[in-house]
Amino acid sequence: MSAHVCYIGLGSNLGDSKQILRDAVQALSQLGQVRCSKLYQSPPMGPQDQPDYLNAVVELTTSLAPLELLDQLQKIEQESGRVRLRHWGERTLDLDLLLYGDQVISHPRLTVPHVGVMLRDFVLLPLLDLNPNLELQQQALAELDVVKTSTLTVLADETWGAPLA
Repeated sequence: MSAHVCYIGLGSNLGDSKQILRDAVQALSQLGQVRCSKLYQSPPMGPQDQPDYLNAVVELTTSLAPLELLDQLQKIEQESGRVRLRHWGERTLDLDLLLYGDQVISHPRLTVPHVGVMLRDFVLLPLLDLNPNLELQQQALAELDVVKTSTLTVLADETWGAPLA
């Protein structure tokens, strides 16, 4: 089986978000080799009457097929006690398959690249932490206006997701 480099977006704004995300990184490491972006704090994209989010991206090198990987991401969300109260609302854990190699996937359960990836600084900045030269749809992500004008807060460097000794 060949390995694929995938990028998974992580978000949380309920509970002990940093620990929830750290646990998610640990679970993802069971699926392949992982590298973490910095950890960011961002305002909510949806309703504004909710806490800020913690966001990061994990680079995962895995041999899982796209839908198998999606199933594993959903399993990790459920095992974290995922709570999702409303559309674009607060949640304990959100895992999004952003990119799967250079594949374009249009399936009833999965769209890759993830819808909106080029519009969201809380996805783009962590992606660029992991791959500063990343291009999507023949566009250098680092050159996008949303990246250049971002006001995200960096909470921790790339070591935040490493297992505690």
